[in-house]
Amino acid sequence: MAQQRISTRRRSLMLGAAAAGTAALTHPLSVLAQGAEEIVVGGSIPMTGVFAFAGVGINAGIQDYVKIINDAGGIKGRKVKYVPEDTGYKVDVSVAAYKKITSQNKVNLYYGDSTGFSKTINPELERNGNILMAGASFASELNDPKKYPNQFLVGPDYTEMFSILLKHIAKEKPGAKVAFVYSDSEFGRDPIEKSEAEAKRLGLSVPIKIMTPAGSVDVSTEVIKLRRAAPDYTIFHGYILAPIPEFITQGKQQGMKSKWMGTFWTMDSSTVMKMGEAGDGFMGVMPYRYYYDTEKAPMLEKIRAMRPEYQSTAYMQGFLAAMLFLESAKRCLDGNKPLTGANLKAALNSLKDFDTGGLIGVPLTITGNSIPVGRVYKADMKAQKMLPASDWIKL
Repeated sequence: MAQQRISTRRRSLMLGAAAAGTAALTHPLSVLAQGAEEIVVGGSIPMTGVFAFAGVGINAGIQDYVKIINDAGGIKGRKVKYVPEDTGYKVDVSVAAYKKITSQNKVNLYYGDSTGFSKTINPELERNGNILMAGASFASELNDPKKYPNQFLVGPDYTEMFSILLKHIAKEKPGAKVAFVYSDSEFGRDPIEKSEAEAKRLGLSVPIKIMTPAGSVDVSTEVIKLRRAAPDYTIFHGYILAPIPEFITQGKQQGMKSKWMGTFWTMDSSTVMKMGEAGDGFMGVMPYRYYYDTEKAPMLEKIRAMRPEYQSTAYMQGFLAAMLFLESAKRCLDGNKPLTGANLKAALNSLKDFDTGGLIGVPLTITGNSIPVGRVYKADMKAQKMLPASDWIKL
């Protein structure tokens, strides 16, 4: 009788195990792994295509910060899992990547590759309700907590970048004349109208605005117009490199005395150094420290120990995005709050005087959807480096 009971129990245990095995086969392994309650960071990352130079850096930055957290035991005993997909910087591919990653994982945090993707996926984010998103975009439109409640920018928006440059100009040369040169693209046009008003508010004038095709090569006609306007400063926006060196070279040949400036996506050290002699003294706004900056920054030292070779400003952006993502998750878990989009965003907005370990040279306070802080750096072609030209400027 006892033996019969044992064999009956053994059979039920075996049936239970078989059922569990069948269940396992009908669920993706990644979902089963959620039993360990991982914190999942998904990513639409442009590892190939026109934006690959940035995507490779962003990917490495996120990976490295996730490794630092996991090596230290995770967050409240929970490991962080990073799940990237290559998008080639195409919105439809990025949307497909998002759907694939979120269907196979319980995603809490997501990195998007472009303004187009951030805008397209926003209704989906709101429907999902469990994801906080940041990305490569600094579009001013995304800096709206009502319209984009579950998103944020890992730095100042494009209009705020102009404001930082204009504040520096107003301090350096009150009443200066500032020209705006920008690409005929959503990216290029983004900050122009509001920045013209901001320049006037600061007592500066904008004698000329020039719009060119994004990849224009022949800018000789535009340079003549620029020379006639005789600006003290010229700010380029909506380009990575071309046609900036052509403008500067031709402008100098025609006797222009303008100082030349750019915004984030032009400001990687390797990009500016490609300008050669024309780029000496080129200035621009940077929300983060450069890899080789010598001021005290424990997190930069950690990065340099992990990666002894130069890491781009895109790397710094990915690294900081991961840091802010996971600090938000930590604050939710510390407060015993579920990891929903609203809770994660509220946790992000609770950051007051947050220390990034020196990645940004001043403590951060994030009240809306952006981090309105930056510093003006200047190219030194002899040193082959970007060197600080201002203190940190907070808006």
